[in-house]
Amino acid sequence: MNTLSIVIPALNEASNLPTVMASVPVSELAAAGWQTEVVVVDNASTDDTADVARSLGARVVSQPRRGYGNAYLAGFDAATGDVIATGDADCTYPFDSLPDLLRTLVDQDIEFMTTDRLRRENRSAMKASHTVANHALSALSRVLFRNGLRDSQSGMWIFRRHVWHGLDVRSPGMAFSQEIKNAATRAGYRFLEVPIEYRTRGGEVKLNALPDGMANLRQLFSHRFRRSAAQPAVADMAAKTPRSEQYEAV
Repeated sequence: MNTLSIVIPALNEASNLPTVMASVPVSELAAAGWQTEVVVVDNASTDDTADVARSLGARVVSQPRRGYGNAYLAGFDAATGDVIATGDADCTYPFDSLPDLLRTLVDQDIEFMTTDRLRRENRSAMKASHTVANHALSALSRVLFRNGLRDSQSGMWIFRRHVWHGLDVRSPGMAFSQEIKNAATRAGYRFLEVPIEYRTRGGEVKLNALPDGMANLRQLFSHRFRRSAAQPAVADMAAKTPRSEQYEAV
């Protein structure tokens, strides 16, 4: 049986976790041949996030250093699956789509899959100012990294474990999301971007738009012109043909 780790960073998301956990289709994934674990990374929450996650069957990892990237570093270190999937604990990402997304990953022999939220049908789920900022950062990212990705800021990715071990991803904060995509595509892993449904956030918005946006902007340039310390974990780089076409059937 294939093994899947779903890693979810969480900062004061106790009220959203029941909805998020209920959306993970464990039985459907098992029927498709996937043994699934859910790893919730408690990023120094001041509410009952950790206790709620445990009560719902998640394995909880504590990351006392605040930051989106810091949370993922702890979560990926703890994950045991051969494939890792991600998404936020705020009800915005469609974990119920994982069976279809994993089928695409396997059928098309993809190593790193990312998702595109910036579609017309999702506009009502995101503030207009955030939509503009996401489009601007994504456009700059495409110019600098030439990977064709439409949504550089999406927080839902599905990738094979060996990819993570072959990347040099350093951002402790929100820029982690664009950095992991650009690192994976730059390293030559077989990649694909697919459209997803993006949903209205539950609870308090934690994004600090201006400081996070400026940090992402600085990270794009520093990443583009630095030398990577990691090497791809697969020896035959000639077999890696990057692909950024959209898969419309999801």
